Formats: sequence, C-alpha cells, structure tokens
Amino acid sequence: MSLTAAPYRHRFPVSIINQAVWIYHRFNNSYRDIEEQLAFRGIQVSHETIRSWSIKFSNHFRDVIKKRERTPADKWHLDEMTVKINGEFFILWRAVDSDGYELNVLLQKHRNKKAAIRFLSRLLRSYPSPRVIVTDKLRSYRKPIKFMCRQTEHRTHKRLNNRAENAHQPTRRKEKCLIKFKSPKGAQKMLSLMGKIRNLFAVDVGRYVNKAPERKAAFAAGCAIWIEAAQQLLCA
Repeated sequence: MSLTAAPYRHRFPVSIINQAVWIYHRFNNSYRDIEEQLAFRGIQVSHETIRSWSIKFSNHFRDVIKKRERTPADKWHLDEMTVKINGEFFILWRAVDSDGYELNVLLQKHRNKKAAIRFLSRLLRSYPSPRVIVTDKLRSYRKPIKFMCRQTEHRTHKRLNNRAENAHQPTRRKEKCLIKFKSPKGAQKMLSLMGKIRNLFAVDVGRYVNKAPERKAAFAAGCAIWIEAAQQLLCA
C-alpha cells in the first residue's frame, strides 16, 4: 500500500503525516520546529496541523507498536517522578524491564496505595506477572505487589532502581524543550507513544553497545513496524 495516498478527510499524504508524528515523539522538537523542518523541504504545514495529527494518530501508532513489541524481561523496575503541569503537581508512574524497555507510563495526581494499585492493574492487563519487581522505598508499593503479584519477589533498595531512574531522562529533556507540558491528557498521550518509539529506535538499536550491522538491522525492523502502522491509517 502506497504512502503517497492521504487518509480520509486529510489533505496531506501518509508519508508526511507519519514522519511529522515520528519526529515529534522521537526527538526533542516542538511543533514549530517540525513546521520549520518541513518548510525547508518545501512542505507548508502549520504547527497546529502537526499538533492535530499527533493528537489524533498517537493512540493508533502506540497500539500497533504494542502488538508487535517483544516480550519484556521477567524483572521490572517501577518508579515515579514529579511533573508540574499548569501550576499543579502530578506524579508520573513508569515501569521498565531490566533491559530498559518501557512497559507503561501513567500520569496520576497522587503517590498513594490507590494510585499504585491503579498502575499495577494497568501493567498486569498487558503483561504476565514478572519474577522480580524492583522499586524505591515508597511504602505504597508493598501491599499491592504482595496481593496482586503473589509469586513475585519484591526488592527495595536505594541503588537497585537506577534503570527506572535513567528512563526518566528523556521525559525531562522533552519537558525542557516544550517549556513544560501544557495539559495532563496531552502529556499522557505524548509520553505513552514516546516510550514505545524509544523502545524501537533507542533500546533495541543500542546506539552505544551494538555493532553497526546490528544497529542497522534493529533500526530497519523498527522502521518496518512504524511503516506498517502508517499504512493502516489508510484503512481506517
């Protein structure tokens, strides 16, 4: 199926739409940055159009990637970070496996037991219970993990959770680029797809640890999944 066709009720072809969405979620670019990049190529698209594409199609790309992603490792790292949106503080809950593969993110108002149960329920709907869960010393994790993952070993230590701590860095860089997130709903949508794209094009590629042939093969595999998701836009 050709990417030169346009989705229903859209003027631009899928090749431009999917690239704009990919650039926004893969790199630390704003909508206006992408508008300028496309203008350099002779494509006149407003930043508001790029914003509407990102909002409309982000869930579609995320769901397709999620169906094609590899099975995560049996050791999970859970952590939280504070995000300020419109003057209010929110807690971003994140889970990654031992290879740095992001499993899920969830933006919530609190850091209590109820919030931990909601996040764990969301995780366990998508993945089987792991062998080990590593968290910081937040007490809200203890009972939910004990009763929801009965066969799972729960480890807590100050320095055991560096894998999850490092996974927060792309979020901070994107937040700085955008000069803060503008809305909780928009941040949740964007960060959900950002994590899935990073799994394909950063974690699997292994820019600093794999050899060039391995990086090229992994990048090509990620591109194939992304192009498949883009082609499905024409069937919607």
